[in-house]
Amino acid sequence: MLDTFKSISLSHKTAPLRVRELIALNEEEAKRLMLRLRDFFGLSDLLVISTCNRTEVYYAFDQDLNTDIVRLLLIEKGLTDTDQYLPYFQLFSAHDDAVRHLFEVCVGLHSQVVGDMQIPNQVKQAYQWSADLDMAGPFLHRLMHTIFFTNKRVAQETSFRDGAASVSYAAVELIEELVGTHQNPNVLVIGLGEIGTDVCKNLADHNLKNITLCNRTYAKAEGMAAEYGFRVANFDNLTDEIRKADVIISSVMRDEPLITPALLHDLNVLTYKYFIDLSVPRSVDAAVEQIPGVLVYNIDHIRNRADEALNQRLAAIPQVEAIITQSLLEFGDWSKEMLVSPTINKLKNALEQIRRDEIARHMKHLTTEESEKIDKITRGIMQKIIKLPVLQLKAACKRGEAETLIDVLNDLFDLERQPAADPDHKRSY
Repeated sequence: MLDTFKSISLSHKTAPLRVRELIALNEEEAKRLMLRLRDFFGLSDLLVISTCNRTEVYYAFDQDLNTDIVRLLLIEKGLTDTDQYLPYFQLFSAHDDAVRHLFEVCVGLHSQVVGDMQIPNQVKQAYQWSADLDMAGPFLHRLMHTIFFTNKRVAQETSFRDGAASVSYAAVELIEELVGTHQNPNVLVIGLGEIGTDVCKNLADHNLKNITLCNRTYAKAEGMAAEYGFRVANFDNLTDEIRKADVIISSVMRDEPLITPALLHDLNVLTYKYFIDLSVPRSVDAAVEQIPGVLVYNIDHIRNRADEALNQRLAAIPQVEAIITQSLLEFGDWSKEMLVSPTINKLKNALEQIRRDEIARHMKHLTTEESEKIDKITRGIMQKIIKLPVLQLKAACKRGEAETLIDVLNDLFDLERQPAADPDHKRSY
């Protein structure tokens, strides 16, 4: 498994949305692709990640199959002109590059919104798919758990996950500050362009329930409402919907404000009503705030919150990279030790067999109590004998000199005739 990890990546950095949409995989498609890759190439330690911003395949194999995997992925998606789409993919053929890329993706360094908190959950889901299909071996298991631990360190030791670094996320976070999610506020979303769509996604992620969508194209609102379990309102009933809502988020693109004092002339606010205007030009007239009980937050308010959080996250990147580098070094040491693990097992088995043979010769002359003592003493001697070679092998791994020592031990103890593992005995080194 040493130095065999590779990956392909299509992301928002390499491909426009129209291309990413064509290649994105749902769970069923991702699992079908994994089965195809196993059947076609015999791949192991296979991980397929697919989100709105990226589709990636990670695998362990001696040969570089990156281009073949890209072509198979495209064909699975019905895109037979594979040469047209190949340039959108980033290929990682070097083991270390593929491992580091997966670390950086998982902590959010390559997310569209730096430090995105959703990506760890999406990667965990992909890892579960691998486990479900029995395509996660010891290498991938160790790699993923190292990454999850690294993620925890990043969250605990840096400000990389602090604050809301996107406008739509900041808007939803503002709702929680103003009203509190425990009060189940009625939220009206007006306009379902790119920003409005992203707002809906964040509302769903924050488990806000009482959401109403209002859009000039009713079918679009209806489709999105069905996806997230929201309510739909007719655009002609906008005034009534505003009256019922606690929070109104508007991202309507038009030259003149949509929400004006005239539109709200008979509005009777018993508590507070919050307007969050994400439009440029503004869709909520500033004069609306003259109505008692009405508060307006425009795009500049929201963007300042997002920019402040983003700057905090960007400032934390060197700390995040340092944590990743430390984790990579530790994982690299473990990966190298995988090379000597069979030799260690064979050496242990060889010594154990000598111990058993010698005890067997004398056992008939001993009492049960004496036999137990001899067994305990000789096990202790064996462990002390094996300790130094194991430590030397692990040290040689870190220096890149393990093969020479492996050859010496093989010759000294004739280890090639020994089994690689002894299921009746646990490691104790």
